[in-house]
Amino acid sequence: MVWVRNVGLALAILVTMVALTLYSRYGGGEPYPDLSTEPLFSEEALETVLAFPEPFGNVAASADGRVFFTVHPESGPSGPVLYEVRDGEAVPYPTRELSSAHFVTALGLTIDQQNRLWVIDHGNHGFAGARLTAFDLSTAEIVHEVTFNNEVGEWASFLNDLSVSPDGRYVYIADVSFFGKNPALVVYDMESGDAWRVLEDHPSVIAQDWIIENPGKTMTFFGGLIALKPGVDGIVVDAAGDYVYYGAMTHDGLYRVPTSILHDRSLSSDVVAAAVERLGDKPLSDGLSIDVAGNVYITDVEHGGVARMAPDGSLQTLIASERVRWADGISYGGDGYYYFTDSAIPDQMLQSKAHIEAAAPYYLYRFKADIEGVPGR
Repeated sequence: MVWVRNVGLALAILVTMVALTLYSRYGGGEPYPDLSTEPLFSEEALETVLAFPEPFGNVAASADGRVFFTVHPESGPSGPVLYEVRDGEAVPYPTRELSSAHFVTALGLTIDQQNRLWVIDHGNHGFAGARLTAFDLSTAEIVHEVTFNNEVGEWASFLNDLSVSPDGRYVYIADVSFFGKNPALVVYDMESGDAWRVLEDHPSVIAQDWIIENPGKTMTFFGGLIALKPGVDGIVVDAAGDYVYYGAMTHDGLYRVPTSILHDRSLSSDVVAAAVERLGDKPLSDGLSIDVAGNVYITDVEHGGVARMAPDGSLQTLIASERVRWADGISYGGDGYYYFTDSAIPDQMLQSKAHIEAAAPYYLYRFKADIEGVPGR
């Protein structure tokens, strides 16, 4: 019948329009050049800290040797999501009940110089309210908490990695904005309770048109209509509290901006943008850390390892291993080790529970990377 043909044609046109819209917004891209160098450390330097039945999220190591991690929310965990590693075992932190019930989609975490563990929960991409929680590690009590309004933790946002100023006043958060496509940095002033977004629409926080070619999977989905091209992800403040360093996952550059600029809300977006400095070419990356000499440690999501960018912008691969499926969060511990999670994103993103369970175990690693006797932090 004519009307059947017309309906079929209309549906075909609609499907084509939807596909083109998805592709134009989320698809496309080119392979990224391999910036790897010969690793400074052999694979034998890579130590397994913990094997776990669920995919890791991020990691935070304290000055006194304690190590904490999250279970990655993309894996759909149903139990505790925040843990401490104690005597080689994963123990829910601070209690099983709180770790299971308090969070919606906890991922990023860091430990500040005031011995507080900060956890950012993106609140199901902002729809359930992004929330920041701080625990006093000496008492395991919650000492600070704030839920961001949707002007800060926007709908379709993804507040992810975070770092805290040395004086403990400011928290700097990266909004990856997978779906919203509006990545930015978020600054939170704990004293005033104010939070604000900066560098929206700035090229340094926006994903470039690269496709992640991880050994486990080229990160495209639905026949190439959608590619995993996250915006600003890794973020860290230096030991002096002078600069915030950051990088978008699918971006070729590592950047920094003075904290004094980020703290001054009276400055125009043009002034803030003018203060951004590009440091050098980086791999497609996830987490960041920094040492007291200003070297930035960068997890490499395509090559299973960690690179280090010196203050002059030069890049050196520190360690790499085929065992690592997706180098994610990284943190320096007081024991002289860098800890990093293998979140195995190809084995959890858009995967069934059966697949995630079959791909277990998942791993938390560490390695030592002192440079001429100058440890990290």
